[in-house]
Amino acid sequence: MKFSSMAMLLMGAIALGVFAGCGQSSDGGGFSKRGAAAEDNVLRYPIPNNPTSLDPAIVQDGDTLDLLLQTYEGLVGWNENNEVVGLLAESWEVSPDAKTFTFKMRDGVKFQNGRVVTAEDVKWSIERACNPVMASTTCTAYLGDVVGVVEMNAGDTDSISGIEVLDEKTIKFSLKQPTPYFLGKLTYIVSAAVPKESVPADRQINKAEEVVGTGPYKMVQYEDKQLAVLEPFDEYWGGKPTLSKIERPVILQADTRLTKFKNGELDMLLLQRQDLKGVESDPELKSQINFQPRAAIWYVGMNSLQYKPFADVRVRRAFAMAIDRDVIVNELLGGVNQVAKTIVPPGIPGHREEGAGFDFDPEEAKKLLADAGYPGGKGMPQLEINFREGYPDIKTVAEAVAGQIKQNLGIDVRAQPMEWGKYLEEYNNKRLTFYHMRWSADFYDMQNFLSHMLATNGPENKFGYSNAEFDKLCQQADTTVEMDKRIPLYQKAEDIALQDAAWIPIYFQRDVELVSPAIKNLRPSLGGYLPHTEATVTR
Repeated sequence: MKFSSMAMLLMGAIALGVFAGCGQSSDGGGFSKRGAAAEDNVLRYPIPNNPTSLDPAIVQDGDTLDLLLQTYEGLVGWNENNEVVGLLAESWEVSPDAKTFTFKMRDGVKFQNGRVVTAEDVKWSIERACNPVMASTTCTAYLGDVVGVVEMNAGDTDSISGIEVLDEKTIKFSLKQPTPYFLGKLTYIVSAAVPKESVPADRQINKAEEVVGTGPYKMVQYEDKQLAVLEPFDEYWGGKPTLSKIERPVILQADTRLTKFKNGELDMLLLQRQDLKGVESDPELKSQINFQPRAAIWYVGMNSLQYKPFADVRVRRAFAMAIDRDVIVNELLGGVNQVAKTIVPPGIPGHREEGAGFDFDPEEAKKLLADAGYPGGKGMPQLEINFREGYPDIKTVAEAVAGQIKQNLGIDVRAQPMEWGKYLEEYNNKRLTFYHMRWSADFYDMQNFLSHMLATNGPENKFGYSNAEFDKLCQQADTTVEMDKRIPLYQKAEDIALQDAAWIPIYFQRDVELVSPAIKNLRPSLGGYLPHTEATVTR
């Protein structure tokens, strides 16, 4: 997930944000007027950008996922131990060749409109997501292993042959090849069940009354660029959740979010590195700092489809050697995160501290660039590095990368922020040329960072990287059932990508949060916080 993540998720994960009350600007004061008098068991935390979609078939960024995972559920999800557990599914069976997955659904699970969920609803919901009219960028990425999904998404058929409803409570998925990580893919929200009588079949969900799932909270209010409000679903299959309300204001500016937390108007938020020192010097706030490791990597992408020099591995390697990650992570970002020398982050089976990548070596970088025909950067086309607006830490890294490329290679790079929705559109259409962004695990498997992101036909390969040996190793690992045999194959592929400088890894993410002591029983995971089924807020 970009942006994390699952959220989660996350998940980024998942980064937290907030916005002001109805009728106010996104950094306005309407929310603040009632902040100090907030009720018990009302959890208030911000969304740092406008939600990109209210539709589980469409959403792809961690901040929005964190909102929607309170409302929508699929057959399976995650627990606090980062294990796949049943949500709508009570149990499942996997064939020895990992090509058939059969799920038995729980009795009596209800949609938030009061109707009992059936296996047919799961099939209908997935087919809705895969309908080409929805233009989902995630349905084939997470469900493309299922027989018939690609064909339906291409408009060649009006149903998915690989999803069979065996009876009212039993559903079977048939896959094109062994896919041992398929349970992880099914945790992604694109598989969430929605009721056909309450949601539009051929367009995106865009109003609160259309947000109808099976999750612990119902969306009762949504004001674009302003506020989302969730209330507990009394008939939730897992028991009525403990909070009486969740308020998610959209607040774009990090300093505004911090001010509102200090004023008691927010209960938690993601802290930016620039604010950490000041918070640590405050005796009251210091005790509310919370560090959370995330299964996420921040990297610099180089798009050879848009910028011809990046097609030359010598240029990509020169860029990788010209960037001093230690300075960026340990000096400019204060050492909160971990320098990334590999692609797969900590927490994912198969993670390594060291790989076959490149250390900071400006002299060798200059030589490589000259060998590629661009001595001192001469002849290089104009270049800018894009990054997501509204996050000072992201801006810091992007500007540092631009400065180091100028200093060490002689290439002028302009650091250019971009609105989040526009950024995703440009990324999805393979138009970002040079950019700084995050990938956060959707499921905890090396496949999600290697085959998914970097294979020639990987769904998130938006930048033209291609290596036949990398693809071969990933394909072999993807279809090998035994984990102890899969991991070495992925690690060999990871080293190839590092040697090719397919990405420039910068750091593995560790969130710094401010969490009010009024909050109890949050459920953290590697992808972000899980749905707030047990959380309480006592003021």
